[in-house]
Amino acid sequence: MPRLPSLLLNLAHTLDHLFLLIFATAVAAIAQDFGVARWEDLMPCATGAFVMFGLGSVPAGRLGDLWGRRRMMLVFFFGIGLSSCAVALTQSPLQISIALGVLGAFSAIYHPVGIPMLVRGAARPGAVIGVNGLAGNLGIALAALSTGLLVEHAGWRAAFVVPGLIAIAAGVLFAFTAPAETSAPAFRPGGTGLRLPPALARRTFGVMVASASLGSLLFNVTTNGNTQLLTERLQGIVSDPGTLGLVLAVVYAVAACTQVVVGRLIDRVPMKPLFLAIVSAQVLVFLLAAQASGWLWVLAVTACMISIFGAIPFNDAMVVRYIDDAMRSRVSGMRLAISFSVGSAAVWALGPVVKTHGFDQLQLSLAGVAMLTLLVVSWLPGEGELAAARA
Repeated sequence: MPRLPSLLLNLAHTLDHLFLLIFATAVAAIAQDFGVARWEDLMPCATGAFVMFGLGSVPAGRLGDLWGRRRMMLVFFFGIGLSSCAVALTQSPLQISIALGVLGAFSAIYHPVGIPMLVRGAARPGAVIGVNGLAGNLGIALAALSTGLLVEHAGWRAAFVVPGLIAIAAGVLFAFTAPAETSAPAFRPGGTGLRLPPALARRTFGVMVASASLGSLLFNVTTNGNTQLLTERLQGIVSDPGTLGLVLAVVYAVAACTQVVVGRLIDRVPMKPLFLAIVSAQVLVFLLAAQASGWLWVLAVTACMISIFGAIPFNDAMVVRYIDDAMRSRVSGMRLAISFSVGSAAVWALGPVVKTHGFDQLQLSLAGVAMLTLLVVSWLPGEGELAAARA
């Protein structure tokens, strides 16, 4: 993959995560514009986006393998850009729910298509995944920063239109620079020759799905809830949206750098003990965050996001390590459909749960989710077991 298309594939990851979090960042302003009394009551409107983000991964992955990944990435760039502009035209909770659902359907394309396209033939796939993960999580930081600034100075509708136009422009550039595919991945001769015994393949896929689903819960609850949680924890210290967005953007930017480090480590050390160490840290930091407030909470949530972002590269690294390239998009699509659908439940429940129980109880629950993830990852086959199975 030439350098410019590779950069555009990483930019696509940035945009993918940015688009999905604009609503959560701007929800208070949107609620006020629509005449909704509390932001918590409007938050379920984003559920459709995350449901489609998950369910859409299956057809997206299938089309990526059987129709072509380059073509699907063009659909991604233009589709997500136009649908984001459509969100800005909505006038009611029902309309924005539908428009966000369409946005989520196009956003589903990237992960099962763009990442396999990027890592195909990479000599150090962990490093590539790490940089790509950094790009994706910078999108989360940019969502907090750009949305906060645009809401404050130009209104919430501009927060959807500006990145939408950027996505369309990136799609035009990708169309002119990305090399043509001579055949779809499923029909290329050879492949990478990765095969596991059926029982071990099922076990590995089960760990992939379960760990990714629990990680998606943690990711969606924190990234969708942190703006409002930050507002609560810094009450009386910081209040304007631009500054709050900047604080949260710094948190995400610092945490995102973890993915580069973890990606390089995946190429050098056994995967299972590294994964276990990061998930163990999640349990501790969520317990600490539940007891903190003010600037101490900002430090605690930074540690939480470091542990969450640090766990993300393992999902794609397992696909690269254990799945042949000819079917990576389809396997990724099935895994993502389950994990993102589970994660979408967190978006639906976030507002009602906070309204009823508060953020402290929510963060204690996240520590419990991290503990369950630790148990799941302990079932991942070790390097020795995989080597013996392939011998």
